[in-house]
Amino acid sequence: MEPVFPFPVLLPRGSGTLTQALHQQLRAAILDGRLPPHAALPATRKVAEALGVARNTVVAAYDLLIAEGYLAPRQGARPRVAEFVRRRSRPVHTGADESRFAPAWRTPFLQPSPARSLPERNFRLGIPDHRHFPHEVWRRLMAQTLRQSAREPFAYAPSQGIPALREAIAQHVAFTRAVACGADDVIVTSGAQQAFDLIARLLVTPGQTKVAVEEPGYPSVRAAFAAAGAQLVPLPVDDEGLCVERLPDDVRIISVTPSHQSPTGVAMSLRRRADLLDFARRRHAVIVEDDYDGEFRFGDRPLDALQTLDRDALVFYVGTFSKSMFPSLRKGFVVAPAWARSGLVTVKHCVDSHCDGITQAALAAFIRDGHLARHVRHMRPIYAERRAALLDALQGELGRWLQPIPSEAGLHLAARFRDPARAARLMPIILRHAVGAESTASYAMTRTIEPAVTFGYGVIDPHAITRTFAQLRRALA
Repeated sequence: MEPVFPFPVLLPRGSGTLTQALHQQLRAAILDGRLPPHAALPATRKVAEALGVARNTVVAAYDLLIAEGYLAPRQGARPRVAEFVRRRSRPVHTGADESRFAPAWRTPFLQPSPARSLPERNFRLGIPDHRHFPHEVWRRLMAQTLRQSAREPFAYAPSQGIPALREAIAQHVAFTRAVACGADDVIVTSGAQQAFDLIARLLVTPGQTKVAVEEPGYPSVRAAFAAAGAQLVPLPVDDEGLCVERLPDDVRIISVTPSHQSPTGVAMSLRRRADLLDFARRRHAVIVEDDYDGEFRFGDRPLDALQTLDRDALVFYVGTFSKSMFPSLRKGFVVAPAWARSGLVTVKHCVDSHCDGITQAALAAFIRDGHLARHVRHMRPIYAERRAALLDALQGELGRWLQPIPSEAGLHLAARFRDPARAARLMPIILRHAVGAESTASYAMTRTIEPAVTFGYGVIDPHAITRTFAQLRRALA
């Protein structure tokens, strides 16, 4: 039989897909010009006979095209391709036209790093051990929340987060980190990264605001402020934390990780904390405190947050549940000074309206019922054992080449080279054997930092640490 269309039409043999398949192929033919404007389509009976389908299938496909505006119906006559449909040239892939991007988004360091394929047990930073998480408890709370939500009318959650979660977070950080706050001070975010983004959007005047960042420091913090148009000012970090005395007078935002510096692991001394707060007060600056894993401290109780010492409403305290629970939860928060709360809520509302209410409610119950506190207590000795194994290996097997940087908290430990001149030769060997470990240079904006390597111990067992470092010693020797 002679074809009814000037192109082949291939229909699947499965049931329920014929109308959709015919509709999509005819629409594509109209868009690319194979069915030009004003062309009359064949009669439905003729098409049905030629394709071996029911006439109703063809009628339904034509009706869809008419409803979408691709065909113009005619009383008592075959429909024609609508007049306004113009031939669409096939796009030619030439790569991203970055000239259309806002200047900030052309910055190479803002682009995400390629995903790394790592074994399950590795030295990657910032990953907690899922094997010890109370999954059954979490599933039960999520199920309860879903059942409850099914009995309630659908509604959008408040932009700042549901009241139950904000109250739970306020009580949690007040007890564990001595953060002075109430539920009204808490804004729930999609992870700590969104918290940095919201603060940057609120406080940065593009091209004018100077933001001091740690060098080396957490790249995602730099990315948030750079994307907002800030001028970044990298400041060195020593064994007491950020070198406050190096702060320029015109800096207006200071980003720090005082409880466990990322990536060196040092804690900011009390003297530096006081100096930093004094600088911010005198220079009308604000401080963004990233307390990403301060709950895990070994030996003494966790250091109080920098925000605890703040008497002038200068500190934005940022927290996350990615380290204490699991990264895919994507829940963080900001404890904001009273003067900034409404502004942050407005920015949050404009960015994504709100975080999902189901997970918020489950997390609120998880914290309220004591499961988070119990989980943190359970994990501290586990991480402490791994940290001890890592320290023993650094001081023993690798003591000739590496010296641990003092650190009493978190899920990673860094070590500097005893002979910095040998770092360029030794670093590739270390990173090849200690899979997931990183050079602190990857966290730096400049080339002037002291060479060091940082090891995460969140997902690697003590015996694997010992075995890996024994192999590494032989490779270095």
